[in-house]
Amino acid sequence: MRNSSLITGGVSRRGVLKCASALGGAALIGPMGAGMARAQPTRGGTLKIGLAHGSTTDSLDPGSWENDFTILMSHTRNGFLTEIATDGSLVPEVAESWEASPDARIWTFTIRPDVQYHSGGTVTAEDVIASLQHHLGEDSTSAAKPIIESITEMRADGMNVIITLSEGNADFPFIVSDYHLPILPSTDGAIDPMTTDGCGAYVLDSIEMGVEANFSRHEGYWKPNSAFFDGVQIISIHDNAARQNALMSGEVHYIDGVDLNTVHLLARAPSVEVLSITGTQHYGLPMDSRAAPFSDNNIRMALKYAIDREQMVETILNGYGSVGNDHPIGPGQRYFNTELEQKSYDPDQARYYLQQAGVDSLDVDIHLADAAFAGAIDAGVLFAESAAAAGINLNVVREPNDGYWSNVWMQLPFVGTYWGGRPTEDWMFATAYADGAPWNESYWSHERFNELMVQARSELDDDLRREMYFEMQRIVSDEGSTIIPMFAAYVSAYSDSLAHEEEIASNWANDGHRIAERWWFA
Repeated sequence: MRNSSLITGGVSRRGVLKCASALGGAALIGPMGAGMARAQPTRGGTLKIGLAHGSTTDSLDPGSWENDFTILMSHTRNGFLTEIATDGSLVPEVAESWEASPDARIWTFTIRPDVQYHSGGTVTAEDVIASLQHHLGEDSTSAAKPIIESITEMRADGMNVIITLSEGNADFPFIVSDYHLPILPSTDGAIDPMTTDGCGAYVLDSIEMGVEANFSRHEGYWKPNSAFFDGVQIISIHDNAARQNALMSGEVHYIDGVDLNTVHLLARAPSVEVLSITGTQHYGLPMDSRAAPFSDNNIRMALKYAIDREQMVETILNGYGSVGNDHPIGPGQRYFNTELEQKSYDPDQARYYLQQAGVDSLDVDIHLADAAFAGAIDAGVLFAESAAAAGINLNVVREPNDGYWSNVWMQLPFVGTYWGGRPTEDWMFATAYADGAPWNESYWSHERFNELMVQARSELDDDLRREMYFEMQRIVSDEGSTIIPMFAAYVSAYSDSLAHEEEIASNWANDGHRIAERWWFA
């Protein structure tokens, strides 16, 4: 099957807890203004970006990348086999095309002949194999190992790379777009993971981990109509106020991680635009399905109808997000269920499900810390207030931030969590909802769901896959053990001296972390 049948769209937890990609459909400029969109790009200037991330312990080794500083660095410097476009579709990058065997187990990627490294020379099939092999093997500590460990064999045939998997996976071309998997030059079948070389739009001139990275345009870059800046500077600015002041003073042109408590002040600043982009980043309240009372789906449904989702979005996210429907698939993803009825706050319906469970009221603890997600404690208080009208006494137990992910998450029966999503429906479901998955945080098991997941993974017929994923979303929404009340937007801000296309990617913050390649000075 040619790649054309597989580029209809695609949508993407943290290093451990925020390492993921979240492929989403494109989003337009958010509620704070029209933004600077212009059809005719111009070249020149140095783009300065202030990020809320970056650590002195970061490394050039692609297997270790886990925060937005390293992820943005990766996309600025490197090329990948495939790319997530601004509309969420999968498009060719270093690989100009690909095809699959009928069972989606053998994939053949054809490599572009004109992709140049910053140091000279062009990308070869052997480089691709070595770049992927770096993340495999018993001794590999790469964060990408789990997502490509189904590879059993790779071989080069001219400019073709033939990859054999242990089982069929129709989403494999999406997987190789992951930010851990740049294509790097190889020698004797191996890459140097600490190299500063790459084949992307910009050359890495200097870097001080946790401080800043400086780039200059790669004049030999193959991709037309892109990489308009002469240079790029990425600066780590952890403090929210300092980062916003850097934008308003002109020290930087763009910042991420805008503080939602003060975003209204930033929006009123002259010559500043605010972006709000909703992708697949979502906040959840998983319940241990093994433990009473959560082992009863009627109880779970009662809690799902006892939460005021609209209030959560307006109060916790200040409107920068959208309501969730108790499954992790976002509206921009390829197989988002457009036919599934949206749950809304309904105390009477919640009481009905309590009665179906054989009780008139419910007393239950929920364990939260702001480490789970920003505003988690306040979200718990709001939930308790709305649930009270349904006869549910929800006791919010405030847990310490320190040690939350080791001592509370997946340890106590009702907690908070956040996810950045995953590039594909299968990837997300297999990570957090499949029976026995290490990060199945609700310990949920559903025979039909697991059956469909295996079938859909290797199904190449798009219509059949859609039917399966529609059903899987319904099962998770109505029978799953996680409440997902809201999808949180990526909120950033920038100087009106910058311009961009109307469509902004939502697979990651920072225009899919390709701002350096896609934006320009007005």
